[in-house]
Amino acid sequence: MEAALRLARAAAVREEVPVGAVVMHEGRVVGEAHNEMVHRRDPTAHAELLAIRRALECLGTDRLTDCTLYVTFEPCAQCAGAIIL
Repeated sequence: MEAALRLARAAAVREEVPVGAVVMHEGRVVGEAHNEMVHRRDPTAHAELLAIRRALECLGTDRLTDCTLYVTFEPCAQCAGAIIL
């Protein structure tokens, strides 16, 4: 959770909504991100979605079984949908 909080602070410095997210698998970070909606000019660039994408790439899979997502804010409906898939 400390890593997610650090990422949220980094988002705030960049004038993004201060949300950070970290995906863990077997005790190691496999994906992490903060909100990048302003920077990317992309309303879907939420921390959770970016962290999930990075974790999927890191693990070479399309499902994040046995993973834990830590996020600093309650996910929106879009992110909640992606998380449960």
